[in-house]
Amino acid sequence: MPFRLLRIVPPLLIALAIGSCGPAKNQFAPACPVPGLLKPLGEIVRYRPGSLDVRDLIVRARIVDITGTCEPGDDVHTIVAKAQLVVEAQRGPAMQGNAVALPAFVAIAEGDTVLDKSLFNMAIEFPPNVDAARAASREVRMEIPVTPQKSGAAFSIVGGFQLTPDEVAAWRRDHAR
Repeated sequence: MPFRLLRIVPPLLIALAIGSCGPAKNQFAPACPVPGLLKPLGEIVRYRPGSLDVRDLIVRARIVDITGTCEPGDDVHTIVAKAQLVVEAQRGPAMQGNAVALPAFVAIAEGDTVLDKSLFNMAIEFPPNVDAARAASREVRMEIPVTPQKSGAAFSIVGGFQLTPDEVAAWRRDHAR
């Protein structure tokens, strides 16, 4: 009889271990904010100061994606969103060296109101003798307040380059209809 019991116990322990994995019954992953880009802030073109000549172009870059995840926060009133920007860049003839740092941001917004914003320099390195590069930013972690009436889907994650007023004006000029 003891030998038969030994054959039954391991499968029971495995079944208990498997059954204890995963979320509790009726518990789902939190609703995540919707990622988005503001068109003028999704591109950056840098020239030598005072010039718009193509020979003075340092770098041209655009954000091609915002990736991320979300998970429950420390309490039931928050979720944690983690986001990264993915950028494609082209080196210009005036660029010195093989790397450039571009000012970027990730923000949490509710409608037109920005709740939290993280500014950082996005490092882009070009391999020797290559004029195009793709890079992902560091992961930005932000907490979002939620309630039973307002899930994470009520918010948005917005990413872009932190442009100067002159760069915004140049984008508008270049993209006028």
